[in-house]
Amino acid sequence: MIHRKEMNMLKSALRTLVAAALVTGTLAGCATSDSAAVYSKGQMRQAQNVEFGTVVSVQNVLMEGNNNELLTLGGAALGGIAGSTIGQGRGAAAGTIVGALAGGFGTQAAQRNLGTKNALEITVKLDRSGRMLSIVQEADIPFAVGQRVKVLTGGGNDRVAPL
Repeated sequence: MIHRKEMNMLKSALRTLVAAALVTGTLAGCATSDSAAVYSKGQMRQAQNVEFGTVVSVQNVLMEGNNNELLTLGGAALGGIAGSTIGQGRGAAAGTIVGALAGGFGTQAAQRNLGTKNALEITVKLDRSGRMLSIVQEADIPFAVGQRVKVLTGGGNDRVAPL
């Protein structure tokens, strides 16, 4: 039989886990954009090479969310705190360990799943060299086979943009 004190501790632990899940979900949604139409502040006023080409293939893919170690650590800490309220003595220690593992793994999974985006793998044949290249970027701009595009490269932020 569960005593009132234990029930209150379980309710408190559950509230903590729900709050952690909400914070994790909110922060995972604040990830940076991988869109060809969005530039970070650090990319401003940076020269990029421009080549023109033709789209030869467009493939729908999924872009996995990023893992933020600080969020994972926070999830583990909150899970450990919540787990420590279960039992007494060795039971509380075991609850802390299990809660920390569950919180850490749960936070990692939430980051991967909540941050997953639809993306496109765009293969382009460049006009000048005839070279083929493929770039994966967020699927917020539609592309079609045969479409004329420009490919911007430089600084590790390559992108395909319509003409």
